[in-house]
Amino acid sequence: MSDRIRWGVLVAAKIATRKVIPSMQLASACDMTAIASRSLAKAKEAATLLGIPKAYGSYEELIADPGIDAIYNPLPNHLHVPWTIRAAEAGKHVLCEKPIALNAAEAEQLLAVRDRTGVRIQEAFMVRTHPQWLAAQAMIRDGRLGEVRAIIGFFSYFNTDPANIRHVPEWGGGGLMDIGCYLVNTSRMLLAREPHRVAAVCERNPHTRVDRLTSMILDFGDAHAIGTCSTQIVPYQRVQILGTAGRLEVQIPFNPPPDEGCRLLLDDGSDLRDGGSVRIDIAPSNQFTIQGELFSRAILEGKPAPYPLEDSIANMRVIDALFASSQAGSFVTIR
Repeated sequence: MSDRIRWGVLVAAKIATRKVIPSMQLASACDMTAIASRSLAKAKEAATLLGIPKAYGSYEELIADPGIDAIYNPLPNHLHVPWTIRAAEAGKHVLCEKPIALNAAEAEQLLAVRDRTGVRIQEAFMVRTHPQWLAAQAMIRDGRLGEVRAIIGFFSYFNTDPANIRHVPEWGGGGLMDIGCYLVNTSRMLLAREPHRVAAVCERNPHTRVDRLTSMILDFGDAHAIGTCSTQIVPYQRVQILGTAGRLEVQIPFNPPPDEGCRLLLDDGSDLRDGGSVRIDIAPSNQFTIQGELFSRAILEGKPAPYPLEDSIANMRVIDALFASSQAGSFVTIR
């Protein structure tokens, strides 16, 4: 193997062509080699636009290409596991978009495939390695906030397009799967443990039946994480981390502009008008570039995937429990 991983991309999805591929092309260990679509014309158009050498008119052709080392899978949610398995069985490493599966039981299928084939499979939670989240974790470890007692998060956008795949319940649509998963994932990451029970309330679109407004409580015992996500509210995102000695605000937690710096706000609580706050500037960085670089380096160096599959399954268990709670109208204990 060379000093670069040769990547193939399944489908010319917007997240792939507008964000992930251009970002991964900036990574020193990534060679964006091929792209596939069910339409060869569409694949060729995307390949020309992005300067990708190869275009295929089927996913099968790309996966069968011996000149491809790894696959990026940004297909609709219900196709994540089937095509990740097919790629892994062909000996390809896989970076799969979140959520990695429709539920935890489906995600668990990937463990056996990973262990049998020896490939790396990782869920694309790009926020996990962004410098602002690494800084937040470091401040918690260093005791800058005291003992963390609460995490409060909000993530929303506005989309009423009935043709959007996020409005198809059978395909894993809805707010919790699309963006609420970030609130779950970062809460677990910051507290470095699992909630033992959760509660959720979902308001569903009367036509599509997907959740368009979901609020949640994750009970970690001596700490609580609460959050709201919506696909039909004015776009907004923010995370507050509150401890016994301080509050940390992550101002653009999930989609920080790659060409601009972002900032954290550390407040000691001495002045309710933020007079006791300190601004922490984070240099510009592209979280998709970092994600692609680290995953590629893990392959090249024979190391495990930076974000383990076991953690992705744990995240899906929490999401499963949140949906169960919304149906039951009560807290649900996580197995």
